[in-house]
Amino acid sequence: MPNPGSSPVTSIPLSRPSLSEREHRYVNEVLRSDRLAMGPFLAAFEQRMAGVCGTRHAVAVSSGTAALHLIVRALGLGPGDEVLTTPFSFVASANAALYEGARVRFADIDPDTFALDPGQAARALTPATRALLAVDVFGVPADWPALAALAERHGLHLIDDACEALGAHIGGRPVGAWGAAAAFGFYPNKQITLGEGGCITTNDDALAARCRSLRNQGRADDARMEHVDLGFNYRLDELSAALGCAQLERLETLLARRAAVAAWYAEDLADLAEDLTLPADPPDRRRSWFVYVVRLADHFPADARDRVMHALQADGIGCAPYFPCIHLQPYYRRRFGYRPGAFPVAERVAARTLALPFYPDLSRDDVRRVARALKAALGALHAASSTR
Repeated sequence: MPNPGSSPVTSIPLSRPSLSEREHRYVNEVLRSDRLAMGPFLAAFEQRMAGVCGTRHAVAVSSGTAALHLIVRALGLGPGDEVLTTPFSFVASANAALYEGARVRFADIDPDTFALDPGQAARALTPATRALLAVDVFGVPADWPALAALAERHGLHLIDDACEALGAHIGGRPVGAWGAAAAFGFYPNKQITLGEGGCITTNDDALAARCRSLRNQGRADDARMEHVDLGFNYRLDELSAALGCAQLERLETLLARRAAVAAWYAEDLADLAEDLTLPADPPDRRRSWFVYVVRLADHFPADARDRVMHALQADGIGCAPYFPCIHLQPYYRRRFGYRPGAFPVAERVAARTLALPFYPDLSRDDVRRVARALKAALGALHAASSTR
């Protein structure tokens, strides 16, 4: 029970969207209009997304999952086809292939970037593999030059799950401009948020046209109510698009604020090098900060990450394991028979990574508080091990 005479501890959430007067103004414009769907803000949002990603097309949809699903569908992937992807991501990265009856095949990850390892991917290819689906994990671009070369050598479709990496670059090209198409998501913890929402970016005219039709119940691109395909209701509403336009206009500011928070964490946690691996920026890539994830050192016991997580949560500090491996999720274990040990690098990383509070408006004092609590939790681990 809390002490009635003490001040309550203010909690620090894991994430929080940054909304300004501009977002309120744009949303109110929609509410005062007579267009709540498929209106001018949707068109403007798509145009601006294409500009950010350097592509000819952007197709806005209801979620990042919907974006991935439509890409898989539009590429004609289905039963008998394998989609090779990473086991270290949010589960939607793999689910999108299963929706279309394709088989998911995993390959292990790079231990530094946590992205799909091109060498491991090359060794995992089979005659049934028709697509590579890589993820820009935590906002760090995957090795797209190597993956693009691999896909070209084997005649594979290349798909970018860019849901965590809006604004990132590699090889002089923005994330979103690599491969056949890229998928973005805009949940409230992302670099920009539409509440929900997603987007497909591509330079393929036919793929963009098919995705536009599929998001709107397979409807033809004209005024007639003629449905030429089995589609879905994956449309993005006008209120969300208005929010997205305002957020995109603030994108560089939001990214800069996130980078500043990351720099504060790096400063405050620099003396924990023996116990933690902090996020690092690969020299050939521009990260777009999505989350701030630390990795506990291997000298701690297997349950150390969870003990630290529970200690922080008890102190009112939001944190979470990022990410549990997809192949060890209950559904995948039950359906496909996966067991621990299948992808050792991903499993080692997943067991020891922890996402700390991270958002543009996180204050300097709150970062210091998180750092103090993390140091105390690690100190408790050391104390416990020394008494054994």
